[in-house]
Amino acid sequence: MKRVLVVDDEPQIGEVLHAYLEREGFEPVVRTTVKDALTDIESAPPDLAILDITLPDGNGLDVLRSVAERRIPVIMLTGRSEEIDRIVGLELGADDYITKPFSAREVIARVRAVLRRAAGAAESAHTNGHHIRIGALEIDPGAHEVRIGGAPVSLTPAEFRILTVLAEHPGQVFTRSQLLDKIDDDGSIFERTLDRHINNLRRKIEPNAAEPEYVLTVYGVGYKMKRS
Repeated sequence: MKRVLVVDDEPQIGEVLHAYLEREGFEPVVRTTVKDALTDIESAPPDLAILDITLPDGNGLDVLRSVAERRIPVIMLTGRSEEIDRIVGLELGADDYITKPFSAREVIARVRAVLRRAAGAAESAHTNGHHIRIGALEIDPGAHEVRIGGAPVSLTPAEFRILTVLAEHPGQVFTRSQLLDKIDDDGSIFERTLDRHINNLRRKIEPNAAEPEYVLTVYGVGYKMKRS
C-alpha cells in the first residue's frame, strides 16, 4: 500500500482527497501545516506527496525542498493565478502540478502516473548495472548517481530519467513525443514540464547552461545527447 502525504490547510480538500485515495487502495495522510508535514516526512517518508504551496505557517516550497532531497515524487496543488509558484516548484523538483479547482479523479490518475513513472525509473536503475560515460559526465544507473568531472550532481528523479534515456542513445535525436514515450507510458504528465526539466538538468550538468555541451537542442525536432 503506497503512502500518500496530502499537505493542504483547506478541510474540504483534505477530506475529499483522503476519501478518494483510501478508496483507491492508498494510505492517505493529511497534514495542514509546514511543521506537521516536515515532522511526518522525517518520521515516516511517504511514497508520494500532494502539496499545496500556500500554508498557514509558511511556504509549502519548504516542504517541497525536503521531499525533493529524499527523491520523493511530488504533485503540487496551485491556484490558477499562482504561475510563479508552479515555475519555482518545478525548478525545485516537483514532478507535476494540478490547478485548483480540480477533479478528485484527475488527482488519482496523476498519482498513479507519477508513481508508475517513479517505479519504472527505479526498476531500470536496478536492472541497468553499467556505467555510462560521456566526456566528463558519468552516470551510474544502478546507484542512481551522476558525476561531472568526479564531482557528484544531485538530480531529481525526472531529471535523472531524462538524462539516462538520452545518454543511453548518444547522438540519437528524440522528438518530444519520443522522449516522453521513453520516460513514461503516460505522456500527459511531462507535456507541460519536459522543457523545464531539461533546462533544470542543464543548469546542473553543463559548464554553461546557455551553451550546452551534453544535452543538445536540435531545433525544430527535439533533443539529443552528444556522442562520446
